[in-house]
Amino acid sequence: MKIRSPETLWLATDGMPQSYPSLTSNTKTEILIIGAGITGALIAYSLLKEGKQVMVVDRRDVANGSTAASTAMLQYEIDVPLFDLIQQRGMTCGVSSYQNCQRAIDEIEGIIAQIKSDANFERKKSIYFANDLKGKRFLTKEFKERKKHGFSVKWLEKESLKKLELKATAAIESDASATMDPYQFTADLLKFCTEKGLQVFDKTEVVRIKEKRGKLSVRTNKNFIIEADHIIHCTGYESTETLPGKTVNLKSTYAMASEAYSEIPIGFKDHIYWNTDSPYLYMRSTHDGRLIVGGGDEDFKNAIKRDSLLALKEKYLKRSFKKYFPTIPFNLDYSWAGTFGETKDGLPYFGQPNPDRNEHYILGFGGNGIMFSVMGMQAIVPSLEGKPHPFLDYYRFHR
Repeated sequence: MKIRSPETLWLATDGMPQSYPSLTSNTKTEILIIGAGITGALIAYSLLKEGKQVMVVDRRDVANGSTAASTAMLQYEIDVPLFDLIQQRGMTCGVSSYQNCQRAIDEIEGIIAQIKSDANFERKKSIYFANDLKGKRFLTKEFKERKKHGFSVKWLEKESLKKLELKATAAIESDASATMDPYQFTADLLKFCTEKGLQVFDKTEVVRIKEKRGKLSVRTNKNFIIEADHIIHCTGYESTETLPGKTVNLKSTYAMASEAYSEIPIGFKDHIYWNTDSPYLYMRSTHDGRLIVGGGDEDFKNAIKRDSLLALKEKYLKRSFKKYFPTIPFNLDYSWAGTFGETKDGLPYFGQPNPDRNEHYILGFGGNGIMFSVMGMQAIVPSLEGKPHPFLDYYRFHR
């Protein structure tokens, strides 16, 4: 599946920090991770710390799928609002999902510091805003629910938002958010892991998986065999190619980056933004002085159809940005499209779809996928060992 269009900001500005070979012989490993994006890198990192023998393969260059298309707004806030998630999944699952996403931001900051990544991690505040009275009522309900469960939030009215150059009716301001460069982080993490013994093979596509005498036998596109005790699928939205049934609704999303400003507009120095529209608009700044605007989501049909809409979506995103930030000029420099997935409850899938087969999945579906991938680090060893873990219950398949 072609899951992004070319010329994402990160690929254009970062280049290729590290290159890896393709697989050229038969081999064996304890654990095979399929997918060398941010999720695969995080899971490999966590397993190496456990002393596991790990190999990662990817059909593309590393980090060239959804990771390269991500706008990397790191939030504890999930696509489904807290009050709605509690109704869908219960108090414990709903509140802990928000809490654990908040902890995941701290954890990823710690990993960045440990590996000395150049991912330009920056702490931000999140502005979740409405532009009409209906949206304000919605936000009021969500604000009360978050306050009730101890989240640090602040209510902002129109006059306060004007100081940020934002034209909106009301907003919830949250303290715990961040931004980073997801492509650079993934490249740095994989490099760190290879120095600890991880094997990485790019341009190595898995075309068949068979069970053989208690082992899993993988055939690649070049007819080499990898024998593994366990396979972990970190293939994101491409997991629809290997999973039975329908676990996720695929969507196309669109993003654009501005030219660099001589000085970042005041409202974007310390804040990221998203609104109550469906689909919602999302906005952030970058370390090199640009603004990123994303949204305009559509049901995914195919990559050709998705990419054909890019010019129209550029106009839509420009109009939307001007509507909310009328005093800030936006000169387009890059635009791209990507594919992502929505689940009914906005939550990821972790664990084994088939408990009798040693194939595991860490799938950070939704707008908060990076945080879910960090959470998946806690669930993967229990999944491998067949032990219970709350995440393997909350985010189980067939829920």
